[in-house]
Amino acid sequence: MKRALPVMAVLFLAVASAAPSGAKEIRIGLVTPLSGDVKTFGESVRNSFLIAVEEANAKGGVAGMKITWVIQDDKNDATEAANVANLLVNQHRVKAIVGSVTSKATIPVSDIIQAGKIPTISPTATNPKVTVADGKRKDYMFRACFIDPFQGAVLAKFAQDTLKKKNAAVLYDASNDYSKGIAEVFRDAFRKQGGKVAAFESYGKDDVDFSALLTKVKASGADVLFLPDYYNKVGLIAKQAQERGMKVQLIGPDGWDSPDLVKIAGSAIEGGYFSNHYSPDDKRPEVVAWVKKYRDRHGQVPDALGTLAYDATNMLLEAIRKAGSDDPKKIREALASMKGFQAVSGRSTMDGNGDCIKSAAILKIEGGKQTFVKMVNP
Repeated sequence: MKRALPVMAVLFLAVASAAPSGAKEIRIGLVTPLSGDVKTFGESVRNSFLIAVEEANAKGGVAGMKITWVIQDDKNDATEAANVANLLVNQHRVKAIVGSVTSKATIPVSDIIQAGKIPTISPTATNPKVTVADGKRKDYMFRACFIDPFQGAVLAKFAQDTLKKKNAAVLYDASNDYSKGIAEVFRDAFRKQGGKVAAFESYGKDDVDFSALLTKVKASGADVLFLPDYYNKVGLIAKQAQERGMKVQLIGPDGWDSPDLVKIAGSAIEGGYFSNHYSPDDKRPEVVAWVKKYRDRHGQVPDALGTLAYDATNMLLEAIRKAGSDDPKKIREALASMKGFQAVSGRSTMDGNGDCIKSAAILKIEGGKQTFVKMVNP
C-alpha cells in the first residue's frame, strides 16, 4: 500500500531564470529538516540552497539548462528521510540532490540514492557512514564538510594542548549516529594523547532531564565536558550543569552552531568552545561577500550549515557545468574529480571516499556571541 502524502509534504518550486524560453531544464532536489527538532538548521540550508540556484539561473542556468528544484522536508527523521529520497529519485526524477543535513537522516538517503544512481552531496553530514559503509564506498554520495574523525581528533587535541585539560567526561545521544560516532572518536583520541576519560555516558533522544548523568560527571572530577550533540540538547545540558554549580569546561563539535544555543542555555554556555566549518569573522573576500549577501536577504549572519549548503550547491552546479550534461553518471564523475574548489568555507578537494579535505575553525562563545579563535588544518 502506498503511503499517502500530507498536504505540504512536497514542495515543488519551478524558478524563473535568465535562460531563454523553451530552454532545457535540469531538476535537482534538496532534502532538509524544515520541521522537527533541528528546523533552524533546515531553514538555513534551504535559504542558502535557493540563493545559489537563483544566482546560477540569473546567469543563464548551468550548462545551458535552467535549474528547477524540489524541496523535501525530512523532519530530521531517518524513516522520513528515506521516504522523501525515494520520492525525489523515483517520482520527481531529479538528476542530482543536495542533502540531507544530519547524519542520521543522510545515511538512509545515501542508501536510496546509491541504489538509484543519483549523485548527491550533503552539506553537513559528518559521520563516516554517509559515504562508506562496511568498507564499501557509496560512489554516488559526497559531502562538502569535513568528517567526524577529523573534528573529534581536533577537539581532543585542542582540549589538551590549548585548554590544558587532562580529565574528560563525554555525554552523548546513543540513538544518533552523529553524536555517538564523534563521542567515540573524541574518547579514543583523548586517551591516545595521554588524557583520561573519567565518564562516558549516553542518553536517549527524548531525554530532557540529565541530572543523574551530570551527577556522575561531577563525581568523576572531569575538568572538561565534551557534548557532541545539536544545539537544543547541548543548551539543556549546559543549563542543568550550571544549576548544579558545575565549573567544568564545555566543548563540542559543529552541532552547536545555531543562534538558538545561547537562547536555550543563556550564560551556561558562556566560555564554551566548538569546532565549525567557517567563521563569519574570517576576512577572506569570499566570506565577507557571502555574509553580506545572506544578511541582506535574511537579516542575520549565516551559520555554518547555511554556508556549507551554499558551498555544496555551488559544488554540485560546478560539477554539472564540468559534465556539460544532465547525465547523473557524468555529474558523479565530475564531483569525484573536483579539486581545489574555492568555497566560502575554504578550498575544497574530494578524496577517494567523496569526503572533503578542508580546515576546521575553533570558535568560542563570548558575550553570548561566537568569536573566532583559530583555524586548524588537516
